[in-house]
Parts: sequence; C-alpha cells; structure tokens
Amino acid sequence: MRKSISCLVMLAVVASSFAQKKEKDQKRPNIVFIMSDDHAYQAISAYGHKLNNTPNIDRIAKNGAIFNNSFVTNSICAPSRAVMLTGKHSFINGKVDNVQEFNWDQESFPKLLQQNGYQTALIGKIHLDGLPQGFDYSAVLPGQGHYYNPDFIINGDKQQLSGYVTEITTDLTLEWLANRDQDKPFCVLYHQKAPHREWLPAKKYYSEYTKMEFKEPKTLFDDYSNRGSAAKSSEMNILQHMNWAGDSKINPEVMEELGIKETSNWGIGALKHNLGRMDAEQRASWDSIYGPINEEFKEIYPSMSQKELMQWRYQRYMQDYLGSIASVDEGVGQVLDFLKENGLDENTIVVYTSDQGFYLGEHGWFDKRFMYEESLRTPFVISYPKEIKPGTEVNEMVQNIDYAPTLLDYAGVKIPKKMQGESFRKLVKNENTEWRDAIYYTYYEYPSIHMVKRHYGVRTHRYKLIHFYYDIDEWELYDLESDPNEMKNVYNDATYAEVKTMMHKRLKEMRKKYGDSDENDQRFLKEYLAKINK
Repeated sequence: MRKSISCLVMLAVVASSFAQKKEKDQKRPNIVFIMSDDHAYQAISAYGHKLNNTPNIDRIAKNGAIFNNSFVTNSICAPSRAVMLTGKHSFINGKVDNVQEFNWDQESFPKLLQQNGYQTALIGKIHLDGLPQGFDYSAVLPGQGHYYNPDFIINGDKQQLSGYVTEITTDLTLEWLANRDQDKPFCVLYHQKAPHREWLPAKKYYSEYTKMEFKEPKTLFDDYSNRGSAAKSSEMNILQHMNWAGDSKINPEVMEELGIKETSNWGIGALKHNLGRMDAEQRASWDSIYGPINEEFKEIYPSMSQKELMQWRYQRYMQDYLGSIASVDEGVGQVLDFLKENGLDENTIVVYTSDQGFYLGEHGWFDKRFMYEESLRTPFVISYPKEIKPGTEVNEMVQNIDYAPTLLDYAGVKIPKKMQGESFRKLVKNENTEWRDAIYYTYYEYPSIHMVKRHYGVRTHRYKLIHFYYDIDEWELYDLESDPNEMKNVYNDATYAEVKTMMHKRLKEMRKKYGDSDENDQRFLKEYLAKINK
C-alpha cells in the first residue's frame, strides 16, 4: 500500500514538473528571423525613400520597432552571416571573407537556443559551407543558390526543387512551422536568396516591374572628386562594370550584333546558366517579356549617349532588383498571416533584416563592401507584441554583432561572455539610456571582384574615419551632418584637425576593445593571398 502511495506521489511530482516546464516553454517567445540578401534599406518603404512598396515588411515596423541606424561589421555575404550567428566580429569568428572556411563547431545563438529547449530550423540561404550546426532541421541553398528550379540541401541530402526560389523558401518555412512540435518554443531562420545578383524576378513581378520607371539617385553620375583612390579604382559602376548579359539581360547574340563586349565571360555564362535552369514554360514566359526588351534596345542603342546608357542600365537594374524584392515581401506577408491565423503572433518575435546594405545607383554603383553609408547601413525591423510598442523608432547605433545576444536575452538564455555584441532589448523598451556612441567596421576581400580595397574604420553619430591599407595607405574622414552623401573627404582639412585627432583616438579604442590589430590584418591578408593564388 505504501509503495502504491509513493509511486502515485512520484507520478504526481513528475506530472507537475512536466506541466510547469510546458507552461514555461509556452511563455518563452518564438522567433522568426527573416534575412534577405543585399536588400538595401532604401528599398523598404517603411524607411521613407519612396522607391518601391514593401507593405508586409512595413507591417513588422508598424507593429513593432524600426531601427534607423542599423549597421553591419563587414559588408559582404558570408562574413555577415557568420557575425549574425556568433555575435562576434569577423576577425574573432574567423570568417573574414567569402574565401576562408567557417568553423561551425564554434558557439552560436541557434546552438544555445537548441540546448535550452528550442526547436530550431534554418531554411534558405546561409552561404556557409558544411552541414549547419544548431538546427533540428535545415534546408539550405548550396552557395549562392539559383532563382529558378534551385537545388536545396535538406538535412544533408541534396535535391532539386521545381519552382521559384523565393516561393519555395517560403513554402518550406510554412511547412516546417505547421508540422513543428507545438509543445516547444521555436526559432526559425527564414533566409531568402533574393535580391542577390543576378536579379531574376518571378513571372508575375517581371511582367509588372519591367514596365516601371524609377527615380534616379542624386549621385548617379558621381565623378569621385574629393575622394581617395579607393572609390576611383573600384569596379562597381553600373555603366562600366555591370554585366550586359547576366545583369541587364541582353542576349549574347544582340551584344554581338551591336558590337558590345563584356569585361569578362562571367556575364554571358551567368545568363546562359540561369536561363538554362528554366523549364520550357518558364523560359517561354521569360522570353515573352525580355525578348521585346532586347529588340527595343537594338533599335535605340546606336544613337544613345553615355549618359543615356547609364540611365537605361539603371532602370534595367532597378526593374529586376525591385521585382525580386516583391516576392520577398509577399513571402513575409504569408508568414505573418500564418502566425496570426494560428494564434502565434502575440508571442512571436519577428525580425526582418538583410545581410548588408547595397548601392542602388548612389555614386553610380551597385554591390556593397565599402564602409560608406549605403553598404554599411542595413535595414532592421522587429515586432514582439508582448513587449515592443507599435510604432517604436530606435535611433541608437546597433550592429549585427548584437543580433545573437538580443535574441538570447529575449529567450531567457544566458549570453556568453565571448559574444562581442550587446542585447538591445532594453533599448527598444526605452529603458536603457546608456548605449554605444561608436561602431567598428572591417573589410578584407581584396584583390577580388569589384576591387574594393581593404579597410577598417570607426563611425560615430556624426563622423566617420576610414583607413584603406595594403596596396595604399590612405585615410578618409567624413562629416555626416554636413555631408550625408559622403562626397568630400575632409581628412586633410585644417578645420577638422581636432575632429581627426578625436576620431583616431576612438579608432584606437575600438580596435583594442574588440581585439583587432595590424597583426590581424597582415595574417588575414597572407592567408587570403595564399588561398586565391593556389
């Protein structure tokens, strides 16, 4: 009899403990972390640039917070994602460029969430080789991935899926959300390939966007006067360096007929490869829209001036780039609707961001890499109805090293001391008046495509100091208050002598704080040159 009573007591204790754990887990917030690739903040309508409309991404900002000064630590794809996962600068986590390998064995916020009872998933683009660690489920694109009929590596098994990559990534995410363990909190990294180069929109959007015309940026015809040699020698100009075939979608036969030469074979190869992945129906639909564009271009090209060519190429760029974003925004809407329809919206943190900023014709450029504002700044919006007031604006400077500690903070998981970022949870709640007044930046991938020189720098709310090194030794200083477009380097302007001294001091402090040095720069340079010269 006593044994029976004892067993019943033990069962009751176990049941009570299980119920308490289940209740605790249900209170812990779910996390949907949405990241796209190369999505400029200028191309999110919540930021007020009026270039395009992103109503669903805007929903996150409207229902939560928008960050007006969100920045990356290294504006290039794979390193940025490594920073996002680890909460550490590139020179600490080891992934300084797209060439070096990423060590999945190191600590990351998904691993810590998984170890603390979260079910985790990674779906879409990660651009880090090797089987992802810290996820119960992964369905990732190999490398950059493809827009049409893409390959996915699903839990280590590679397979080709039919359709458009943005829609497939969304469908896989919705399928995982629907079939998850509903007794556990979840964290899903929902990562889109779009709008990465070369930009191939879905049929419903290229049919629409190729008919649109977009406002040109004020600095489209920048001649880089009053800047150093780094800006002048880069290869990111829309007219001079963008591929005619891969980027502007001019067919090789048309190029040959008009006597247009590509600067490399990449563009023609990219177009042929991308179109070659389409099935017959997809290709016929594509040709029905882009065929007439090619025919019209054949008629107007011979009489076009260099200025007109630049303007034409800018429009072609924006049509495909923004058309690709339209599918991303549509997918965001589908995920938000799923959360609401299933009663998950109140207890789910939803983040939308990009792996870095991007040039949309500013300074005549496309791509990223530089510490200048358009590539340094990245969009960041977050909603969490239980804690974040709708319509919140955050003007303090945050960086992608802060994502990991912030999400761990929300989840009630201890933030490792080795993480270099800080949780901005209290900042969003307006509870923390003390915050950083400067950010640190590094860039390493040179010599390489786009030829953006190696550099590092510090940015405060008003000033920016950049040091370009390796094959040059040049300094640039910008006053972001009087010169927000960074058109004049004032490093040698005597009126900024005190500012220059102050910024050099800040830079020295930042390098010491985060553990960076000239020795690091030389080590990574040596490793990079050895790898690319194999």
